[in-house]
Amino acid sequence: MGNKLAVLAGDFLLSRACVALASLKNTEVVSLLATVIEQLVTGETMQMTTSVDQRCSMEYYMQKTYYKTASLIANSCKAIALLAGHTAEVATLAYDYGRNLGLAFQLIDDVLDFTGTSASLGKGSLSDISHGIVTAPILFAMDEFPELRAVVERGFEDPRNVNLALEYLGKSRGIQRARDLAKDHANRAAAAIDSLPDSDDEEVRRSRRALIALTHIVITRAK
Repeated sequence: MGNKLAVLAGDFLLSRACVALASLKNTEVVSLLATVIEQLVTGETMQMTTSVDQRCSMEYYMQKTYYKTASLIANSCKAIALLAGHTAEVATLAYDYGRNLGLAFQLIDDVLDFTGTSASLGKGSLSDISHGIVTAPILFAMDEFPELRAVVERGFEDPRNVNLALEYLGKSRGIQRARDLAKDHANRAAAAIDSLPDSDDEEVRRSRRALIALTHIVITRAK
C-alpha cells in the first residue's frame, strides 16, 4: 500500500505498544523497552552506514548483532523478572540468558543464510552477502584468508565477487567457527538458568528445563 501508509501503520503499532507499556506502571521496565527501541534503530543505522574497517570488524559485528537482535530478547527477559518481583541478581541472570540466546540465534541465522536451503555451501538464500552485509562466517573466513578483505572492500554488487567470497568461505572454517561461537553463547545462556536460585517447585523446574531446551533448539534449527 506504499511506504507512507506502511510507516503510519508502524507508528500506530508503536504508539499502542507505548500505551501497553505505560499501563504496567513500572518506570524501570518502560525504560528497558524504550532502550530496546533505541538500540534496534542504532543497530539498523550501524548496518546501513558502515565503513570498510567496520564491515571487517568482528567486534563491530557483535555489537550490531546485540543491538539488532539480542537487546530485545535480553531486556524482555529482564523486564519479566522485574515485573515478577525478583531480585536484581535474578533480573541480571534473566538478562544474561536473553542476551546470549539472542546472539546464538543471530549467529545461526547468519550461518543459515549460506546453508539454509541445501547441504552444499553457498546454496542458501545469500540474502546478506547479496546486500553487501558481512556476517560472522565471512569474518572468520577473512581471519584465515586475509586476501578475502580485498574482495569485501570491492563490495558485492558484482556477482563475481560474491562467488569469490563463497569460494574462500568454502575453503575456510568460517561456517564451523560461527556455529561454535553460537554454541558458546547458547551454553552461557543455559549456565545463566542453572545459576538461578534453587527451587523445589516442580512448575519452576519444568520451566527452567524448557528454557535450557530452547538454547539447544536455537543452535540446531535448520530454518
